[in-house]
Amino acid sequence: MSTLPALSEMRAMILAAGLGTRLRPITDVTPKPLVKVAGRALIDYCFDLLRQAGISRAVVNKHHLAEQISDYAGAVTDLEVNVSDETQALLETGGGVKKALPLLGELPFFVLNSDVIVLDSGASSLLQMHDMWEDGKMDALLLLHPVETAVGYAGSGDFHLGADGRLARRTQGEGAPYLFTGVQLLNPALFDDMPEGAFSLNLFYDKALANGRLYGLVHHGHWLHVGTPEAVIEAGERIEALT
Repeated sequence: MSTLPALSEMRAMILAAGLGTRLRPITDVTPKPLVKVAGRALIDYCFDLLRQAGISRAVVNKHHLAEQISDYAGAVTDLEVNVSDETQALLETGGGVKKALPLLGELPFFVLNSDVIVLDSGASSLLQMHDMWEDGKMDALLLLHPVETAVGYAGSGDFHLGADGRLARRTQGEGAPYLFTGVQLLNPALFDDMPEGAFSLNLFYDKALANGRLYGLVHHGHWLHVGTPEAVIEAGERIEALT
């Protein structure tokens, strides 16, 4: 049984400060979260996940072409969107979340990557994560997707999933059946011992893993990686085929 407040009381952060270098020349003039796939900006697919779950308060960070991010976030009228400014220094995933903690509060919150597309089939994935969460067991809950059905992904997977929901990283040279979707639910208390400045959320996961408090939930739906101009086209075609 979930130990969280209702989803309507929760907050989420959308990571939108990356440079998107592999998407050049598109990202020379457009920040990656605003690149359009099937006629919609990548960040809109994140906003959709929040809406479907009933989450109305979000934080978006900005760095590359920052004013475009501010303008786009400011035009969203059905969500309360605050912007965390990283224009002075790119802080990576972990540092970006840590800087935004005053806007996210003291309760667990969701974090979503804006450089992938997560489409649910059936119940909201954020709702399922919310209902699975247990404060006494978890510091991080990651949404996973089967490698075999991922679109635009050429990696070897990220995690093995135990019968109890705990995660184990794949070892070097082997594959793993699940990749990390970029959607996660995090306990802010783990950031207390994290360094200042730029750092990866992988430090957070390693700490949770060492304590047996890193869990996973398998996503049911579609997951599309959008890392190159060619992938933008492929993802668009896949989405249009679903509608």
